[in-house]
Amino acid sequence: MIYCCEEHVELALDVIVDDYETAPVLTKISDKKQLLITCGYCEKPAVYIVANE
Repeated sequence: MIYCCEEHVELALDVIVDDYETAPVLTKISDKKQLLITCGYCEKPAVYIVANE
């Protein structure tokens, strides 16, 4: 599972496909949680969770 911002969502999708060879699941994070969770690639607030299931 990867938390990511708008800028890094494509990178996160590619990583999940490469690592797990399955279609990724993209879930938008609620506005309240966006304030608490940061992107796994930078320090911006996370907007999406990219997971393999």
